[in-house]
Amino acid sequence: MTELAPPFSTFFTARGWTLHPHQRDMLARADAAALLLVAPTGGGKTLAGFLPTLVELGPDPAPGLHTLYISPLKALAADIRRNLRRPAQEMGLNIRIEDRTGDTSYTQKRRQRADPPHILLTTPESLALLTSYEDAPRIFAGLQRVVIDEAHALAESKRGDQLMLALSRLETLCPGLRRVGLSATVEDPPALARFLAPHPAPCEILLADPGPDPDIAMLDVDAAPPWAGGGAAHAIPAVLDAVRAHKTTLIFHNTRAQAEIFFHNLWLANDDALPIGIHHGSLDRAQRERVEAAMQEGTLRAVVCTGSLDLGLDWGNVDLVIQIGAPKNVKRLVQRIGRANHRYNAPSKARLVPANRFEVIECRAALEAVRARDLDGAPRGPGPLDVLCQHILIRACSGPFDADALYSEVARAGPYADLSRATFDDCLAFCATGGYALRAYDKWRRLMQRPDGLWQLRDPRSAALIRMNIGTIQDADLVKVRLRRNRGGKPLGEVEEAFAASLSPGDTFLIGGQIVRYEGLREMVVEVSPDAARKPRLAVFGGTKFATSSQLSQRILTMLQQDSWPDLPGYSQDWLRLQREMSRLPEPGRLLIESFPHDGREHACVYGFAGRNAQQTLGLLLTKRMEDLGLDPLGFVATDYATLIWGLEPLTDATPLLDIASLRDGLDHWLMGNAVMKRSFRGAATIAGLITRNMPGNRKNGRQATMSSDILYDTLVKYDPDHLLLRITRDEAMRGLVDFARIEEMAERVAGRIDLLRLDRISPFAAPLLLEVGKVPIKGAAEERLLGKETTRLLAEAGLDAL
Repeated sequence: MTELAPPFSTFFTARGWTLHPHQRDMLARADAAALLLVAPTGGGKTLAGFLPTLVELGPDPAPGLHTLYISPLKALAADIRRNLRRPAQEMGLNIRIEDRTGDTSYTQKRRQRADPPHILLTTPESLALLTSYEDAPRIFAGLQRVVIDEAHALAESKRGDQLMLALSRLETLCPGLRRVGLSATVEDPPALARFLAPHPAPCEILLADPGPDPDIAMLDVDAAPPWAGGGAAHAIPAVLDAVRAHKTTLIFHNTRAQAEIFFHNLWLANDDALPIGIHHGSLDRAQRERVEAAMQEGTLRAVVCTGSLDLGLDWGNVDLVIQIGAPKNVKRLVQRIGRANHRYNAPSKARLVPANRFEVIECRAALEAVRARDLDGAPRGPGPLDVLCQHILIRACSGPFDADALYSEVARAGPYADLSRATFDDCLAFCATGGYALRAYDKWRRLMQRPDGLWQLRDPRSAALIRMNIGTIQDADLVKVRLRRNRGGKPLGEVEEAFAASLSPGDTFLIGGQIVRYEGLREMVVEVSPDAARKPRLAVFGGTKFATSSQLSQRILTMLQQDSWPDLPGYSQDWLRLQREMSRLPEPGRLLIESFPHDGREHACVYGFAGRNAQQTLGLLLTKRMEDLGLDPLGFVATDYATLIWGLEPLTDATPLLDIASLRDGLDHWLMGNAVMKRSFRGAATIAGLITRNMPGNRKNGRQATMSSDILYDTLVKYDPDHLLLRITRDEAMRGLVDFARIEEMAERVAGRIDLLRLDRISPFAAPLLLEVGKVPIKGAAEERLLGKETTRLLAEAGLDAL
């Protein structure tokens, strides 16, 4: 089927529309068991995914669920519902299209279970919850297609792993189920296809015409950026000029805190009173929806935003995207660029604003990568076991199960295709008893095996608690922020619990673009009132601090080897030339370490270009090695490209410091007693069901959950060091929070080729690191040595040194 029949052809003709080639191909391949469509943003991917469904359902479909649409964003599901209903109604299709997310009312959810719509738009968490009910076979009876939107985004997180497990469950309930993945930014389509496919069946790949190259460049800014920092305040006038010159501009930031600061500064400079909004995940849902509605109506000239607007939402008036700060990841930049001129074969327009001097180079490298269509991405590891443990509990909620059948079902999910039976049995045993050290406690004995060999919940009443804690998103310890009750109690959003605990009455901070004054904490709600101050204290919002990708780092290193840099501004060229004259520029296959005196201390700067997390970990490990070697380090600071260490003794031989086996041993020793492991453990234990955050009638606050997880962690380390969750925790910490893989990658890349240069003063590249925030002090022999020296000096001054 490649041509549309009435009423579809009539509808398209009336609007002067024609099918794009990839939409026609999707109709032709409607019977494919698994299909991945890679098409540019604005290329009609969503319509391509739904056209076979609409054609199959026709004007008068039989009742029952036909197609599931899975989105990573609740707002995207609601947006697709609006965009689908309109043409369906205009074509006279009697099709029920509904969404089901955390925002859907309890009444509507009950009705959907009893009488499912033809098309249900939902999220991975809501789908997992639906599969947990005893009547799941009836709910999904007749289901024929699953459409997975923004598949690349889901594949990068545990939400995608959970979704693939849920789809394997649906394959059992609905034999012959077809699945379609939709994505715009995919660096490795075959890898994403393997992720999406019901193993061992293949997934077909359809690559659409990528469309015209985007119009991308650096934003012309009169002032040079500062040496350090991420606020980009120097660019405010230029950004306002760009906003005035366009219909609607999205101004992206990498963190919520930076978005709040920039919005505040932008608003103070907005003498023309242009309508500008702010949108990020810590704001109250009602405020986010107001901004989204205003964007739909075209009444806003600009929105300062974060990753909350990276995906999918179709706002036709957006004709410019501005990225504030280096994008850190080419794929993310391409996704954001695609928000502008969201139409097929219309070039997107984007401008980049580096926040500091080094980001000028990073932004230029990112622009070159976009023009070369060179996307980045890390290879996926195996499916995480904490997600599998949660899936086993979800499966038990829906009724008794056979372990052999469940293992076969799980192994059909792409991320778990290589899962061994022994590992599956470990997860099943954990779900059943909690593990060796916890099996004596009824609380963690959740499954039992019946005489007929089937497994079931030990207490059927526990199903409600399991369902309340379904999901893999680990939110930070956030507390609500509201206006004081005598001002109406309007919700504003959320801030981190630790930040709230640090506030005193009268302190001011930013939220939702306005300055508020802290009044008090009532029932775990921060009560505030408006404040007219111009310089607020900053709220510490949750969210990710991105690390520069390996591919982008390598592109930067390659750029540094050029003889000249005509594409860079003059101040950047001068900086690079001065670094080359005074020291050396880092090279792709070598590791540059500079050693120099500064301000009465010895410094060593290691240019690993391994990303912020890995460079931070490298600082911890190297200072520990330096302590062992008697080099007396005092502290360090890290950025995406370097780690600067200061201490009392000069570094004269770097080889003993960078032995990878010694670094790994040091990491293992450091991790076991460190808060990083406890933080990773808490996340894994929550997902796996060992710790329950949501309870009937209340929710544990962050402090309560932390105490519970810390006690459990210490207990398992002492009595069951090989516990499944401790193994999961170590893998999580190594891969995420400390990113040791990037350190190993760096060591493999340089292969012992280390250039240790002794300089007589600080180098141009190292100087900005002294201005970085987040310096980490080292408590050790150097501190004692300085204390002893100061004691001797004071005794001498008092004439007591001879006593």
